[in-house]
Amino acid sequence: MAQIAANATSEIRQHARGRSAENPLMIAEAQGIRIRHRGHVPQVHPTAYVAPTATLVGDVRVGPRSRVMYGAVLDAEGSRVEVGEAAVICENAVLRGSAVAGDQPVLVDDHVFVGPHATLLGCEVGRCVYVATAATVLQCARLGAGSVVAVGALVHARTVLPDEYFVPPHTVALDTPVRLLAPGDPGLAEAVGRVGFAQVAFGVDAEWTDRISRYEHVAEVRVAEFGTHTDDEVLNPGQ
Repeated sequence: MAQIAANATSEIRQHARGRSAENPLMIAEAQGIRIRHRGHVPQVHPTAYVAPTATLVGDVRVGPRSRVMYGAVLDAEGSRVEVGEAAVICENAVLRGSAVAGDQPVLVDDHVFVGPHATLLGCEVGRCVYVATAATVLQCARLGAGSVVAVGALVHARTVLPDEYFVPPHTVALDTPVRLLAPGDPGLAEAVGRVGFAQVAFGVDAEWTDRISRYEHVAEVRVAEFGTHTDDEVLNPGQ
């Protein structure tokens, strides 16, 4: 297995050198759109690939041989995003850290697959986890090694998945120990209300039933957090 990885890395480097001779800008552009945010600059390992239209914002670290594909956004905000070795972040996935309700980094371990249009917010993802297309993992959730979050599934805030646990398509995983609810389950709304999502994600204490106040506060929190981007600096791809 190690020899296969070494051969693949060697081929990538040889191919990169060939392209560099033709056009020196091509290698730099393969590091994506990198943005200095809150004084932090994204770091990409030399053997990693970041597509030209992927965006890395702030304290983002992409590990060896990882692949961040077209349209993906890795946004550290006031925290950080760490991607381990040989992880795959597919097209239009969003990985976002936050610090508005405590430090909530996105930590992606080795050999993780994150499918197209998946969303990871302030969560920890163990090694060899498979997060499928359009799946969502919310703040302070932890996915055990080898677990699967299938197409369109949701792992709610604070939920802990055991190793090799399977969340079926279009279901909701929540609580610890984890339980699964289908979208039409009559107890779903009450179960989600008990999670305390607004408090976990935004530090907002408004009651679940006070929707106007609750989401006004949520919007104000994000307005303040995202307002810090006014000082961002788009880096030269070659830096």
